[in-house]
Amino acid sequence: MSFFEEWVELDLNPILSFSSSSKILYSNSEAQFLLNRIKPKELFDLALAYAPKTFGASTSYIDLTIKNYTFYAISVKYENDEEIHMKLYKSAMVKKESKLNIKNINTTNIFTLVDLSISTSKIKKNINFIKNYDPSIPEFKLDASSFIKSLNQVIESFNNSENITCSILLKIGEYIKIDGKKYSLISVEIASNEKADFSDINIKENNSFILSLDDYKATLDLPLII
Repeated sequence: MSFFEEWVELDLNPILSFSSSSKILYSNSEAQFLLNRIKPKELFDLALAYAPKTFGASTSYIDLTIKNYTFYAISVKYENDEEIHMKLYKSAMVKKESKLNIKNINTTNIFTLVDLSISTSKIKKNINFIKNYDPSIPEFKLDASSFIKSLNQVIESFNNSENITCSILLKIGEYIKIDGKKYSLISVEIASNEKADFSDINIKENNSFILSLDDYKATLDLPLII
């Protein structure tokens, strides 16, 4: 891998190349995170929508939200009819600060809460849980009552699954701004190979976390408030 290839790979903004049939020819590490949340065809259509009218490159300033990502600009380049290249520029803020309520938060061990939810689920149904925890994550402040109620609902949505993976990780390169302060994000991800049914989930708007739901995965992102 050349210096420039390594440089692109390390870029914190998603960079993708597509063939004329929408097949992905290249995606850097950041783009691969995005592809876990959105179908490639949607990104290909986005590139076409902002492509210059003639061969060359074009940058457009936008206000685009995709799942938990917010983008403020997009660059698209093509030099022939066979390939098209796109770069999305991430906004510094993942979600507007008004979306989160951090009034009723207390220092809590996130691993204990997730394990408690898993134990509750095991009482109701025989499911194999695979844990992927980052032990370096410290105790931090959150609304434990609201979080565990929501997590229980999320896990119940995977009741048809035999295996569920629970991950607790620090999101690299992402943070949220609340009351003028920046906080890193802790991600609690519940995933399975079986499609979930989220139709019964009833979660209030003013939570201390951001919930994202996909067919096979649910993610709860929490600000790391020490």
